[in-house]
Amino acid sequence: MMPRGLRRLVQLVLFCPMSKGLQSRLPALKVKYLLLAWLGILVASWVLYMQYASYSELCRGHVCHMVICDHYRRGIISGSSCKALCEERSLTLQRCMSTSSTHQVYSGLWKDRPVVIKCGLEEPLKGDGAPDSVLRQEMTLFDKPTRGTSMDEFREMLHSFLKSNLGEQPSLTTLVGRVITLADVNKDSKVSLAEAKSVWALLQINEFLLMVALQEKEHTPKLLGFCGDLYVTERVGHSSLYRLEVPSYLQALVPEALSSSLNQWLAPAWPRRARITIGLLEFIEEVFHGAYGSFLMCDASPLHVGYNFRYDCKMADLRSVASEMAVRRFLRGRRCETNADCTFGRDCTATCDRLVKQCNTEVVQPNLAKVCVILQDYLVSGAPQDLRIDLEKQLRTCVTLSGLASQMEVHHSLVLNNLKTLLWKTISNTQYS
Repeated sequence: MMPRGLRRLVQLVLFCPMSKGLQSRLPALKVKYLLLAWLGILVASWVLYMQYASYSELCRGHVCHMVICDHYRRGIISGSSCKALCEERSLTLQRCMSTSSTHQVYSGLWKDRPVVIKCGLEEPLKGDGAPDSVLRQEMTLFDKPTRGTSMDEFREMLHSFLKSNLGEQPSLTTLVGRVITLADVNKDSKVSLAEAKSVWALLQINEFLLMVALQEKEHTPKLLGFCGDLYVTERVGHSSLYRLEVPSYLQALVPEALSSSLNQWLAPAWPRRARITIGLLEFIEEVFHGAYGSFLMCDASPLHVGYNFRYDCKMADLRSVASEMAVRRFLRGRRCETNADCTFGRDCTATCDRLVKQCNTEVVQPNLAKVCVILQDYLVSGAPQDLRIDLEKQLRTCVTLSGLASQMEVHHSLVLNNLKTLLWKTISNTQYS
């Protein structure tokens, strides 16, 4: 039990910090300290409450685990990770990293290997939230293909789906074969209905489709396994360009200049930032007119760009990267009043033809220009003095690039290669190369 006198003192500090009795007993300076302590406790309590409220809303990994394992035990889905997740428990969810309640992201371990586990969920139920209701919502994900679908029909389904999302590409047949090989979990040269349902549901996830298409590329996280529409990737050591991320509920209290200064101070040494940047520019090349068409970054943010312990760039979040075909399909025939009405995702914006009140289909700002906006903050600070003027000049040219077809081919490549060459010459033949 707390002594009576101590309880009385705690009550005075917490509930009556400016009472007349307290002011008469303590010097004014001590009263100020007590007031500050009281305010500190109040702010800390508010932060803890917001953290808890945010966690309970965003972090629903237990629901994801329950839904996936229920479908697996009933034979509806299959996958290379199902046994580890639902039977052996060697694949475990650990720290929640979700930023959306409908897209669960957790760090985890798979047989002691650090991984990232991602799973989609429907919006949280507003009613009683009964588990069987959640299961009924998720059932529609696995309704294709239907029982009786032949292997040839499934192959044609895949080809049509990929063609509609990526366009008519000469290498689509190769990609279809890659998807079928991925679906064949038990390597019996056949695809069961559960395997087919699982891989079909996964292909509806933009990030998964991109990972399969770019699985041989250096700057895309490796896909390690899946179960239903849950998939497992390698863990990127640093999941953002910046180490300090201010929670949304604190952004109004923390000045942007302060968080920016702290991030610059915490950032890796400039040569290592240059190495990360070279990798990011190589990723831009990989998704620009690649084997499966072009892809657009529709939420260019430093939060989506990560790097490993060797300071090699790894895209930590590919959900906002969409195929050019998908963006054009979204914009084609869309009614508009202003350019803002012609926006796919966060910042894939086309112009609005005000005469016919319809969106044009060419995105105004290419990937490279968006990345260079990020690099103006990330790369210029701390750059060598003899490089700084040239670097700033090239970045200014880069951010003005247009996404119109007349400029894309030659100008885009020229600016990208100039920037890469400038950085590589600076760090080559050093420990950072």
